[in-house]
Amino acid sequence: MEKKTFKAESQRLLDLMINSIYTHKEIFLREIISNANDAIDKLHFVSLTDEKARSVMAEEPSINIYTDKDARTIRVVDDGIGMSEQELEDNLGTIAKSGSLQFKQELKDDEKTDIIGQFGVGFYSAFMVSDDVTVITKRYDSDVAYKWNSDGIDGYTIESCEKDKIGTEIIMHLKEDSEDESYSGYLEEYRLKTLIKKYSDYIRHPIIMDVTTSVNTAKDDEEPKWESVTSRETVNSMVPIWQRAKGEVTDEECNSYYKDAFGGYKDPIATIRVSAEGVVSYKAMLFIPGELPYNYYTREYKRGLQLYSNGVLIMDKCEQLLPEYFGFVKGVVDSPDLSLNISREILQHDRQLSVIAKNIEKKVKNELKKLLDNDIEKYSGFWKDFGRHIKYGIASDFGAHKDALSDLLVYASSDSDKLTTLDAYVSRMPESQKYIYYACGENTAKIASLPQLELCAEKGYEILYFTEDVDEFVVQSLVTYKDKQFKSITAEDAQLQSDEEKKETEKKQEDSKDLLEFIKDSLNGKIVKAVISDKLKSSPVCLSTEGPVSIEMEKYFAQMPGEAENKPKSARVLELNPDHPVFEALSSAYECGDKDKTAKYAEILYSQSLLIAGLPIEDTTAYCDLVCSLM
Repeated sequence: MEKKTFKAESQRLLDLMINSIYTHKEIFLREIISNANDAIDKLHFVSLTDEKARSVMAEEPSINIYTDKDARTIRVVDDGIGMSEQELEDNLGTIAKSGSLQFKQELKDDEKTDIIGQFGVGFYSAFMVSDDVTVITKRYDSDVAYKWNSDGIDGYTIESCEKDKIGTEIIMHLKEDSEDESYSGYLEEYRLKTLIKKYSDYIRHPIIMDVTTSVNTAKDDEEPKWESVTSRETVNSMVPIWQRAKGEVTDEECNSYYKDAFGGYKDPIATIRVSAEGVVSYKAMLFIPGELPYNYYTREYKRGLQLYSNGVLIMDKCEQLLPEYFGFVKGVVDSPDLSLNISREILQHDRQLSVIAKNIEKKVKNELKKLLDNDIEKYSGFWKDFGRHIKYGIASDFGAHKDALSDLLVYASSDSDKLTTLDAYVSRMPESQKYIYYACGENTAKIASLPQLELCAEKGYEILYFTEDVDEFVVQSLVTYKDKQFKSITAEDAQLQSDEEKKETEKKQEDSKDLLEFIKDSLNGKIVKAVISDKLKSSPVCLSTEGPVSIEMEKYFAQMPGEAENKPKSARVLELNPDHPVFEALSSAYECGDKDKTAKYAEILYSQSLLIAGLPIEDTTAYCDLVCSLM
């Protein structure tokens, strides 16, 4: 029998395919089962117009798997269309040629069929685990069967043989075990069932194999007597939950599927069902988790949706389907329209995938907005777990996604017991208020105690409470919202005063010009200037900043690794309340020429401003000694 060589630079391509294209050897079973599924679908399609195909087609087509541990073989048998000698030559003799692709190309534009395989390399994945592969096949309209055999090294043989039924049988002889790989594991019932459940559970034809169970053979009045019984059973569920009509699936079933498939212990906050037809057809079932995964903010967490093609798992974590800021979403996408390159495992970054991703992003955004508008309590639970991630989405990529995400933002505020949206905040602004005001701190209690809030409360200005380090980066990315600029009440130019009040403050500033200059000099570079405050009511002092780096930003950068001198620092401004008795004492000491006492007062007031701002005093002992020296 003449041995034929592979076409298309066979050995080099085969070696590349086996060793490089697939990252997991276990993929071979998925590929072989998918080919068997295609063969059955082809026969079904042909039978619509071919009486011969109709007459020989099995009543309930199936895919059967058999193992022989002694012979080290796995057999996959289908009731499909089968192949002629020429088709064996064309499809298996030329690597990267696919009978499925040719079959689809021969159809008319108005004919549709769901054939998975398109590029013909899936079959050769068998050589990742096998040192010899035999294909025995009989075409539905032929009386002759053929056997194809290859060791995957330099060629193959084709000869006629006997086969009773139509269809194809693939026999894989497994390689010997090595230090790196236990090929014998693929002969174990549990391993095969696990791989079928993982990759091929939703193949629409039954996958049947030997399943061993323990059965009590004792009679009613006897002690239990357990025996192992092996029988042929269907091991795939065939119909995925996301392929069923929305009205046929209960909320309880969706929640149960979410917990089983994605390891959630709470019900999802929301379930999103998508059934799209058109330029790209796909079905999706998406879940917004009801809890924060334990490793969510670690490098180990991998985002992405499960991607299926006609029920066959293509990727377990397809990152391209989700923007990073929606990385918490779990779920599946199943589409027959995806373009795959040389293997099902490597997705081509094509237009179809991009279209699906954009639609999914829009669906998730709309669901979150609906939840925010209709159930603020439930949304607050979501925000506690994943709000930071939405904020990072706004602050990243130079604010490229701010328009898509800004209306999902919620914050605690000085006027609301519940979280408030920016829309709601703007709607409550008095006519005299020009800016969206915010204040930063470790928690809402500390922010509420800031002395700058007194004037805001008097004027009826609501303050947003920023309690996370990312918040100020968010507003720097937003710049404005509904044409309203963001302003920190701890910034020197907070502009809380009316024009008349501002003129009065400027006059006091001019009157105290020499004192303020002395305070700046006495603090020896700790501040960039001392000013008469335009935002204090009853407190004597506060610390503000000028420029882009705030005090909270300085704290954030201080926690980052690196040399302290290279980290951004805020330009600190010491603000003094001219109507407070302390300022009178300060001015009196300066006017009497007691520069030493004035400098001590200035140092104490600066230290107090640090404490109010939540910053450490550099030398607490010196501060205590300074206070005691004035008592």
